[in-house]
Amino acid sequence: MGKNILLTGGAGYIGSHTYVALFEAGHSVTILDNFENAKRDVPDRLTQITSRSTPVIDCDIRDDAALMKSFRDNEFDAVIHFAAKKSVSEGDADPVGYYRSNCAGLINVASAMRACDVNVIVFSSSASVYGNTDKMPIAEDAPTRPISTYGITKLFGEQFLNRVVSAHPDFRVGILRYFNPVGAHSSGLIGDDPITPASNLVPLIAKVAHGKRESLDIYGGDYPTPDGTAIRDYIHIADLARGHLLSLEALLAEGNSHLVNLGTGKGYSVLEAIKSYSNVVGRDLPYTIVDRRPGDPAMSYAETTKARETLGFEARYGLKEMCESDWVFDRLQHAVY
Repeated sequence: MGKNILLTGGAGYIGSHTYVALFEAGHSVTILDNFENAKRDVPDRLTQITSRSTPVIDCDIRDDAALMKSFRDNEFDAVIHFAAKKSVSEGDADPVGYYRSNCAGLINVASAMRACDVNVIVFSSSASVYGNTDKMPIAEDAPTRPISTYGITKLFGEQFLNRVVSAHPDFRVGILRYFNPVGAHSSGLIGDDPITPASNLVPLIAKVAHGKRESLDIYGGDYPTPDGTAIRDYIHIADLARGHLLSLEALLAEGNSHLVNLGTGKGYSVLEAIKSYSNVVGRDLPYTIVDRRPGDPAMSYAETTKARETLGFEARYGLKEMCESDWVFDRLQHAVY
């Protein structure tokens, strides 16, 4: 039987796709968002996809009183917590803002949950908590040494929720450390479309494809990798959304708290990503190799055994499908806007 699920930050990239996955699985879903970095028409797009009105609470998780009222006015069975700031460079420039949103905001959510007897939460974490590590693939027991403010706040969130579990055995947490989400919904209606300028690789490639950028800057061409460019684990947004559904349903089935990576277990280089997108577009896309960025590791890809054994999760899509779906979304946005 479906449950009543709250998605904090649910109008964002990952949240909106997870909304669809939960809806299709029979759950009732409510989005709570302040639309600081999500477009106001996302709920309307979700309504087009689901043919059902999209419930939205316009609320900021940093507003403790408003958040508590949102919980008291509803009867949620579980929370999936996406609401957070996520830019590495912005976080390092504004640590106060990032701690306020990502740490204090999460504390407010947990406080409201405890007050309203909501004891299940899936937490959106990140592979950034690992920092730089030479051992590949990266397993969940790898040391956590985040080097960015963003990564540090995500690790704080994990540690904080684990302390809540220790204090309250009825509280269950699914911590999902995911790698690099790419792609869009098959409808082309939702995708990676934040208000702040995109800094992720694939949206930047799309800007080159549309002529909004002359070329793509590749940071480093002399890494110890087969083609000299950095290797990352890219995961299709549809796979990532399904991972949240599997985590939630495992917890709702009285399962134990868990911590897993969500990735494909395969690394793709920056040049491979550009080539794949070029093949989708049908022409070569220009790029320029520039100096490495400080702190960027040569390789980062997930060990996925625990996700498979704990949740039954395996990625279904590869880089080709990620690029194809992103291009469909990007072309539709240009046609509309």
